[in-house]
Amino acid sequence: MSLNARLEPVLYLFAGLFGLAGVALAALAAHGGGEAHLAASASAMCLAHAPALLALAIGAARVRTAWLAGLLMIVGTLLFAGDLVTLRFTGAGLFPYAAPTGGWAMMLGWLAVSASAFWRVRA
Repeated sequence: MSLNARLEPVLYLFAGLFGLAGVALAALAAHGGGEAHLAASASAMCLAHAPALLALAIGAARVRTAWLAGLLMIVGTLLFAGDLVTLRFTGAGLFPYAAPTGGWAMMLGWLAVSASAFWRVRA
């Protein structure tokens, strides 16, 4: 069984969770007061990566880099959004440079998607 096949359910799981979190964080940003920009930024990253993970899950049989791209996007979104949400509610982030580390991981995930142009599974 390939890494893509093993990771496919995880991609679906996090696509749904990030979609849910994105909508909830958008509502918090709109109605929660306080540091609304933190919740809004976390929402944007969740809502941007939820459909990307869904697409990777659906295309996992044809995109060899889906497992790598998906893992990088999941870890990156968790770090980035998690840091902002933690900062919003506690006044302190997860750890120094958590959000930038997450941002780099998300960007590398998108680069892994681009790399699939060179390592596609042929039908």
